Amino acid sequence: QLHLVESGGGLVQPGGSLRLSCAGPRFTLDYYAIGWFRQAPGKEREGVSCCSSNGACTNYADSVKGRFTISRNNAKNTVDLQMNSLQPEDTAVYYCAARAYGLGCSRSEFDYAFWGQGTQVTVSS
Repeated sequence: QLHLVESGGGLVQPGGSLRLSCAGPRFTLDYYAIGWFRQAPGKEREGVSCCSSNGACTNYADSVKGRFTISRNNAKNTVDLQMNSLQPEDTAVYYCAARAYGLGCSRSEFDYAFWGQGTQVTVSS
C-alpha cells in the first residue's frame, strides 16, 4: 500500500498563492505517475494536473492553466503544486494520488489506486 501525505493547504485571500506538496514517506515518487485532484463541496472530484513517471509534468485542467504549476522535487521526494492567482472557486480539498508503477499521466480519478488524505484550500477575503 502506497502512503501519500499532502501538506501546504490553508486560508488565502483571492489573488494569493499557496504551494502544496505531496510526499511519499515510504516509497520513491519518481517511479509513479502522480496526480493532483480537488473536490469542492457538492461537486465531483476534478483532476487538476499530473506528472508522468518519466518526468513530464505538462498536463493541466483548463480551469488552472497559467495559474498552477506542478513539479517534481526529487531531492525532497515530493510532487508540488504551486498555485497562483487563487480565486474563491479554487476552494476545495486537494488530494494527490499515485498510479500503479510505470503508468503515464492521467487526470481521471479512476486511473489512480493510491490516495492521500487531502488538504483543505480555502480562498476567501
